[in-house]
Amino acid sequence: MKFEQNLSLIFEDLNIPEVFISEYFCSANSDYIKVYIYCRYLCKYNSEISVLDLSKKLSIPIKTVEQSLKYWEDQKVIIKKNKSYELCDLKMIEVNKLYNPKLSMTPEEAIENNEKNVLRTQAIKDINNTFFQGIMSPSWYTDISLLFDKYSFDEDVMVALFRYCFDRQALHRNYLFAVAEGWASNNIKTMNDLEKYYLETEQSNRIKKSISKKLGITRNLSQYEEAYIDKWTNDYKFGMDIIEIALRKTTSKTNFSFDYLDKIITDWHERNFSTQDEVQSYIKEQKQKAKELKIMQSKTNPDQVSLQKFFDPNDQYSDITNYIR
Repeated sequence: MKFEQNLSLIFEDLNIPEVFISEYFCSANSDYIKVYIYCRYLCKYNSEISVLDLSKKLSIPIKTVEQSLKYWEDQKVIIKKNKSYELCDLKMIEVNKLYNPKLSMTPEEAIENNEKNVLRTQAIKDINNTFFQGIMSPSWYTDISLLFDKYSFDEDVMVALFRYCFDRQALHRNYLFAVAEGWASNNIKTMNDLEKYYLETEQSNRIKKSISKKLGITRNLSQYEEAYIDKWTNDYKFGMDIIEIALRKTTSKTNFSFDYLDKIITDWHERNFSTQDEVQSYIKEQKQKAKELKIMQSKTNPDQVSLQKFFDPNDQYSDITNYIR
C-alpha cells in the first residue's frame, strides 16, 4: 500500500535547521550554499539529477558544482555513496559532538571541576555575549572545552583568543585553532604569558620595519626573511643596536642576502656576545689585526693564505676585506 501526497508545491516549506546558519553558512562560498540548499530541496522529493543538469539549473559551472559537493563531503554534511549522495542530519551531528559521557568522578575531581566551571562558565558567557550576540552555536561550546583541555589556557586567555580572531574578522574554527596552536607553541597559558608574547612580537615587528627601511626594502619581507629576524631577536635576544652593526656590512656589498647577515650575526651569538660594546670591541680587534697585516704585507708581501691564517681560524664568517681600508 502506498500513500501519496497531494499538495501543491506552493504550500510546501523547506526546513533548514538553524544549526546550518550558525555552523556552516558564514564560512561557505555562496555557490556552495546554493548547491546545498537545492540538494536539500531535491532530497525532500527523492529526485534525481545529474551534475550537468544541476549546473544548468543553478547557472553554475560544472567544476563549481563538483567543488561544492566535495566541500560538503569534507564538512561531513553529505556522504557520497555508489550512485547517490546522502544528506546528513545536521542536528544529530551537533548532538554527537556534544555527547561525551563520563560515567564516574571522584569527589576531588568534582570539587576541582566545580571551581573551574565557575570561571569557565563566566568566560564562555562573555564570549557568547561579546562575539555571538548571545546565540553561540552548540559546537562552539565543545570547541572551547577542547581548547581548555588541550592547551591549558586560563579563562582570560580564552576570551583574548576570541577577541584576537574577531578583530581580524576571522572568527571561524580553523583560524582560531591555528592561532591557539601558535600561542601554545610559545608557551602561553596565562595573561602574563600573553602580554609578554605581545611585547616580544611588537619589538620584533618594529625591528623588521627598521631593517626594511635601512636596507631600502619597500616590499613585504618574505616568511624566510622574517624567520631570520625572529631568530636574531627571539632566540639570540639581539636588539636593533647589534643588528644594525651587521647591516652596515652590507654597504660594501652590491648583492647581499639575509643568509649573509645571518652568518655574521650567528657568529657573534656563538661567541657569546650580548652587548653592542662586545661586538664593537671584536670588530676593532679585527681591524687592528688587518692593519698590522697590511703593514706586514707591504714589507714581506705574504700570500693571501698567510693573511687568512693571521685571523682567528674559528672566524669562518669574517671577511678580511671588511677590515682592510
